[in-house]
Amino acid sequence: MKLLATMAIVTALTLSACEKPAVVVVPTTPVAVPGPAGPTGATGETGNTGNTGSTGNTGNTGATGSTGATGNQGNDGNTGATGKTGSGTTVVVIPAAPASAPRN
Repeated sequence: MKLLATMAIVTALTLSACEKPAVVVVPTTPVAVPGPAGPTGATGETGNTGNTGSTGNTGNTGATGSTGATGNQGNDGNTGATGKTGSGTTVVVIPAAPASAPRN
């Protein structure tokens, strides 16, 4: 009996060693390979005109200009008309004295 039991164990171990593990076959994902370049496409239409930009800031005040040249001297005036002869009385006009400044 020992022999029979030993043979049963050896046979079981031998058969289990011969079993192949299950193999799972996963299909590979196809890889896209680019082909040759196609013809050039048509030119697109011109885009719309953009909006007007904001108004800029006011510039700085410019520097003061140089003093102009002295003007030409004016022409001599016309001679006045001769006055009328008086009646014999001479009137002398004395200008008034200038007003003095107010005191503090």
